[in-house]
Amino acid sequence: MTQDTRLEQLTQWVNSLPNWEHAVLEPASADASFRRYFRARGTDGTAICMDAPPDKEDIRPFIEVTHLLSATGVHVPQLLAQNLLDGFLLLEDLGNTSYLSQLTPATAKDLYADALHALLQLQQANCDHLPVYNERTLRREMELMPEWFLKTHLGFTEEEIPHELIQHTFENLIEAAVGQPAAFVHRDYHSRNLMVTTANNPGIIDYQDALLGPATYDLVSLLRDCYIVWPQAQVEWWVDCYRKEAIAAGVLPPVDQQTYQQWFDLMGLQRHLKVLGIFARLNHRDGKPSYLDDLPLVLSYVLEIGSRYPETSELIEWMRRAGIPERIGTVHIPA
Repeated sequence: MTQDTRLEQLTQWVNSLPNWEHAVLEPASADASFRRYFRARGTDGTAICMDAPPDKEDIRPFIEVTHLLSATGVHVPQLLAQNLLDGFLLLEDLGNTSYLSQLTPATAKDLYADALHALLQLQQANCDHLPVYNERTLRREMELMPEWFLKTHLGFTEEEIPHELIQHTFENLIEAAVGQPAAFVHRDYHSRNLMVTTANNPGIIDYQDALLGPATYDLVSLLRDCYIVWPQAQVEWWVDCYRKEAIAAGVLPPVDQQTYQQWFDLMGLQRHLKVLGIFARLNHRDGKPSYLDDLPLVLSYVLEIGSRYPETSELIEWMRRAGIPERIGTVHIPA
C-alpha cells in the first residue's frame, strides 16, 4: 500500500495533544479542494481533523472566518488546536448528519427555518476584513463554463462556441450581482455544508472562502441547491419570507418582492453557470467523477430560470439549439 505520509504526520500531531494521546483517526469526508477530513476517536469523545497541505491550501482564512462567525452566534466548529506550519486543525465534531441526508417534504419546513435564521445571523457578520466579491471574481468564475463544460466536457470547438454572446450574458449577470446590496457571503451555503445538530441547528462548515458580496448569493445556494430541488412556488415563498426578515433586521434596505426575486434569480444563474464549469473540472482535472451526477439539476436551473429574463434568454436558446439538454439530461423542476 502507498504510504500516506500526511496522515502519519497528522496522527502524530493529534496524539501529541493533551487528552488525545491515544486517539485513532478514520476518514470523515473528502472535499472538492485539496483538504481532507478525519474523525479522531479519543477516550473523551471525537473531533474532526483537517489536513490542508500548506503548498496547496491556506488554513488561516478558515481560522479567521471561524472567529468572525462565532461572534454572530451561529454554530461553527470550535477550534480545539491548530498547527499552521503543517496545515493541521483539530475541530469540534458537528456529527455526520448533513441536511442533504435529512431533507424531505416533511422535514424541510423546520430545517430551512433554522437555516434561514442562521443565514440572517451570518449576513450581520463584520465583513471589514473580507475580500470583496468583485466583477473580476464573478467573471473569472463564469469563464469556467465555456472552458471546462463546453470545450473539455462536451467537446465543442472554439468556432462552435458563441463567445460574444456568452461574454455579453456574463456582463449582464455581473451588473445584476454588483448592483445588489452587499453582505457576508459563505459561497457554499447548501445542504452538504449544513449539519443537523441538536443544539443551535444547523452546524455550518466549509466557509473559508467567504467574501463580502451580493446579498442573495447564499440564499440562492441554499434554496436552489445543486444537490436537491424544491418546487418553484415553495422556493419563491421562502425567498419572500427571507426578504421581509432581512429588511426588518436591517440586512437589506426596503426592496420590493419583484426586484428581490429578480436579484435572486440572476444571482442563481451566475452561480449555476459557474458550477457547470466547476463540476466538469472536478471530473476532468481532479478525477472526481461523482459531480457529473449533479450536472442535470444544475443545467435544469440554468435553462428554466435563464429563459425568464431577456438578459440571459438568448444564451439559453443557443444551449437548446446546440442540444446540450439532450447530451447532459435535465431534471424536472416542479412548479
